[in-house]
Amino acid sequence: MVHANRTVGADLGGTGAGGSGTGVRGMLARHALLPLRLFLGVTFVYAGLDKLTDSGFLAARGSGSLGGMLNQVHDTAALPVLVELAQKSPVGFGYAIAVGELAVGLGTLLGLLGRLAAFGGALISLTLWLTVSWPTTPYYYGNDLVYLMAWIPLVMAGAPKFSLDAALRNRRNRHGAQLFG
Repeated sequence: MVHANRTVGADLGGTGAGGSGTGVRGMLARHALLPLRLFLGVTFVYAGLDKLTDSGFLAARGSGSLGGMLNQVHDTAALPVLVELAQKSPVGFGYAIAVGELAVGLGTLLGLLGRLAAFGGALISLTLWLTVSWPTTPYYYGNDLVYLMAWIPLVMAGAPKFSLDAALRNRRNRHGAQLFG
């Protein structure tokens, strides 16, 4: 019995006293956020590019425009003041959201300022949930709340693996505080 417990822990990556984790479990634990990072990064890059290339969305009026959507959601939003703010310049707000999504997506994919990028994604998702998705019933049918919850682990952990943040951190550790040289 004792031998079986020791073998299972060793083969599958029990964390042991150091907490580092080896084996399959340890490797999976160290890379657990990577699929989430890839999904959110690709999705936000796609969403930003889709908005930037859709002239109908970046219009103040008309079918499929941001201005039209803002008029539709004003009365049902949790924070109509946010909708009113966007209604002052729907085209400018549309560009701001599109560029923000693009920046968040690229930062998340590259792992550059990973926590800041994730915070930006969470903020965009929170804003969309409190305005556009708020009247969705039941709440779990709306996707913006799910995106908000998906960003939280990345806000907490950043991009520890396969990222520019990790590469810069490793370089600083090797060369001390001196970043270049």
